[in-house]
Amino acid sequence: MRIFVTGADGFIGTHLCERLANHQLGFLKHDLRDHKLVRQQLLDFDPEIIVHLAARTEVEDSFYEQVAFSDINYTGSVNLIESARECSNLRNFVFASTMEVYGWSPESDEIALGLDYELPTFTPYTNVHPNAPYSVAKRGVEIYLEYAQRSYDFNYTAIRQTNCYGRKDNDFFVTEQIITQMLNDDDEINLGYSEPYRNFIYIDDLLDAWQLIIENPDKVVNNIYTLGPDNAIKIRDYVSLIADKIGWTGKVNWDTKPKRDGEIYVLNSNHHLLRSHTGFEHKVSLSEGLDRTIAYWRTQAF
Repeated sequence: MRIFVTGADGFIGTHLCERLANHQLGFLKHDLRDHKLVRQQLLDFDPEIIVHLAARTEVEDSFYEQVAFSDINYTGSVNLIESARECSNLRNFVFASTMEVYGWSPESDEIALGLDYELPTFTPYTNVHPNAPYSVAKRGVEIYLEYAQRSYDFNYTAIRQTNCYGRKDNDFFVTEQIITQMLNDDDEINLGYSEPYRNFIYIDDLLDAWQLIIENPDKVVNNIYTLGPDNAIKIRDYVSLIADKIGWTGKVNWDTKPKRDGEIYVLNSNHHLLRSHTGFEHKVSLSEGLDRTIAYWRTQAF
């Protein structure tokens, strides 16, 4: 198939393109917001599948760069969709959304207040209340895709990704940040909130899901999928788990990062709908994935 990829140089894109090497690949060369150039490149390549990964993804930063995130993640995506509508052989537009679109929930407030709560599991049918500039933009793109499908019979698939880990070139995100801080300092590390729940998917499982969706468009068109084993864990306990694996006995300084307005205290998803449509299953447990990630970062010089 002819597959056009945006964000091919990012964490997921780099690995995914290796998986798709047996297909004919094209890569975005222009600013997403430049309609004329993006449109011409798509028409010249004539894709059957568009894989839209390009975005600003640092949720924390979006609270301070609201306009930039909205401009790139929403306006840029709308430009790509409108350009894609002119591609005569397009079979599917696959969009990287996020679990962050679920945003606010009653359980999140209850956890924040220290009340009793029942930990929820989010599915594609769970109501969404995005609560960060990053997630508002991502939900906006989902809505635009739904509009394009209704109005123009435009095929799409959106993947609400959960926290992915297993990076080898970036320690900004939570798992790699915890690991590298512990490996770099025996005495203490600095982290943010301790009480939120998150679930985690290892990069190999995430790539398996993406590849299944891309290569089987007829099974997945016009659906939104959640990804992730239903393995939500409190960040405090996640840190303890990683510390035990590393053998780290230092002190954690919590709440050392700026307070985030609208902090979300629970995100947890399953993959049941995707499994029913494609047979996808997770293969790497949280424990095994952490072992692999720790083993890699141990090899790096600090």
